[in-house]
Amino acid sequence: MASNNTNKLVLKLFGAVVGMFAFGFALVPLYDVFCDVTGLNGKTGTQAYQAVDVEVDTSRTVTVQFIATNNDQMNWAFKPEKTMLKVHPGEAITTSFYAKNPNAKDMIAQAIPSVSPGRAAEFFHKTECFCFNQQPLAGGAETDMPLQFIVDQDLPKDIRTITLSYTIFDVTPSGVAQAK
Repeated sequence: MASNNTNKLVLKLFGAVVGMFAFGFALVPLYDVFCDVTGLNGKTGTQAYQAVDVEVDTSRTVTVQFIATNNDQMNWAFKPEKTMLKVHPGEAITTSFYAKNPNAKDMIAQAIPSVSPGRAAEFFHKTECFCFNQQPLAGGAETDMPLQFIVDQDLPKDIRTITLSYTIFDVTPSGVAQAK
């Protein structure tokens, strides 16, 4: 009789472990969907925003700050053309980020954006961004990568500064990069 109770307990515990393991795997995609829907954590869209003609709100100025960070395994030179711009909501803005591959081998990079404060993410629209695609760069080469954006006129009035941060990662498939 005790053995039967022990077997049931072991099966319940095993089921709980399997359930927790499955839940752990489901958390990442669920979190990504939640962040995309709510704009939580400063996640911005990964597709170009289709700009529409709107009146520029010249009565209001928003400061947009730019930050460039390299992942630990990425040794490229990577920086914004300008670290700060003053913009009017509704105004289409163009700027760029500089990148240089100091290595002898070709590499491919991917930039991941984040907007702070997180609630400003839904009001920051990129119409063109190097972050939409992977960026190949030959060994020793350098490039300017364009960014075009619009700060939505519906941005809450208490948000006066938006920080757009990019972290750049090495996504070169192993065996693809060739030493020159």
